[in-house]
This record gives sequence, C-alpha cells and structure tokens, in this order.
Amino acid sequence: MVEIRAVYEGGLHCRVTHGPSGQEFRTDAPLDNGGEGRMFSPTDLVAAALGSCILTVMGIVATRHQIPLEGATACVVKEMMSNPSRRIGRLAATVTFPKNYPDSQRTLLESAAKSCPVHHSLRPETDVPITFVYPA
Repeated sequence: MVEIRAVYEGGLHCRVTHGPSGQEFRTDAPLDNGGEGRMFSPTDLVAAALGSCILTVMGIVATRHQIPLEGATACVVKEMMSNPSRRIGRLAATVTFPKNYPDSQRTLLESAAKSCPVHHSLRPETDVPITFVYPA
C-alpha cells in the first residue's frame, strides 16, 4: 500500500506528496478548465503514468531477458472529451525503440507494454492504442 497525499493550495493548484519518499510536485488545472496550464494537470498525470508504466513494465521484462532497452521512449497524446462528462477520451501511446530486435524479443516487449497496470486500470471505453516504432 502506498499513500499519496494531495493538498489544495488555492488558485486551482495542488501539492502532491509521495508518502514513502516524501517527493513532491504541484499540479495546475488546464487552460481550458480555468487553470494557468503551467504544470501537469491531474489528467496529464494519467498520461504520464501510462507512458512511464509501459516503459517500466517493458524494462522489467527486458532486464529479465537481458534485452538492452535503454533509450526507449514513450510519447502519450491525451485527448479530452466533454460529453457525456468531462473525462479522458483517448490516450494514444507511441513507443519508440532504440534498436531493432528479433521477433521473439519484440513479442516479449510488446506483450509487456500491453500488460501495464495503468493501461488495465483505465475505463474500457477509453481508447488506449499503443503503436510500436522500430528504427528502419
């Protein structure tokens, strides 16, 4: 169990603290919802969580199978929707690999990405495609 504490500071800003480490960051509401858009919004953090989760789970598998993964990137594009309620409608992830891998390693890494706990925690109606890009 991990405790995450958020404190509302006013001005649509929150301070968020990771219980085990004490690390902190702040959030801001997005411009289209009355905020200043100067920091991550709460829904931006969902996109960040998805991208970092995909890479972390792939990293676990890569370490286990001695596959060099350093330099891999995940870019997540968040699209909001407002009907029937304001929520994340789509999180399109693109994973770019630093090198080509044999088919067996590609299968392991891509399967790992799709098993990310954040991905599995999202609403079924949220579109979450993952595209994999390898060097030519």
